Amino acid sequence: MKFKQISSLCLAASVLAAAPAMAWESQDGSFNTSSKVSIATDRMWRGASQTDSEPSVTGEFNFAHITGLYGNLWASNLDRDFGSKMIPNPSFGGPMLTSPAEFGHIELRWSAGYSAELGETGASYDVGVMRYAFPGTDKNDWNEVYVGVGYNNFSLIVSHSEDALATGESGTHFLLGYNKALPMGLQGHANYAFYLLDDDINDGTLQDFNFGVSKNLVGFDFDITYFNTLSEAEDFVNNHTRTDSRFVFTISKSID
Repeated sequence: MKFKQISSLCLAASVLAAAPAMAWESQDGSFNTSSKVSIATDRMWRGASQTDSEPSVTGEFNFAHITGLYGNLWASNLDRDFGSKMIPNPSFGGPMLTSPAEFGHIELRWSAGYSAELGETGASYDVGVMRYAFPGTDKNDWNEVYVGVGYNNFSLIVSHSEDALATGESGTHFLLGYNKALPMGLQGHANYAFYLLDDDINDGTLQDFNFGVSKNLVGFDFDITYFNTLSEAEDFVNNHTRTDSRFVFTISKSID
């Protein structure tokens, strides 16, 4: 890793290491906060590595109210470049700009929404908005709204933006998930996703999938997940090293 990437990783680690202490609940139980810190061998987002196949440190801080309202602040190290000419490229979560290049090393996401269960049906829903921000870069932040539904072991999240990847064009992302308790305390999970972007960005469908298992041991969550990006998405990213199939190993600690 370059020096700036190492510095950003160390800074993220030192700042986010304090997050587990940030857990609190009001006396009446109506309001609570929680946090989580994760270290992983890579960070994948919608089929492409966001750290150029290097390790990542990710942290988040959550607050929730008994009514179902919630908010979240998420941060991670990043390896992506920006320049003066906008070229849509989802491997960076926004436009890649050619020259002169400026480099982003931190990604921030803010989200707020409302979630609830549908009576005694076993179904749930979630609606909210998310802001993607890249400190140190110019005009590359963008917003997305999302709607999620869940029933038994299945979930579906649909996310839409009129400024997808900060290109000024629309895009809608569909994520279908499945979770299943397995023997020996293991938890299995699988996801399939496809991304529909405006024809001015891409005239096809970008698809990826992943599956893996996780387990809680001595207060930590351990996870190994296999990621695969389908060929059209690889061509769109135009950097196959970021979309090569891979296993990602993650260790995380949550404080509720």
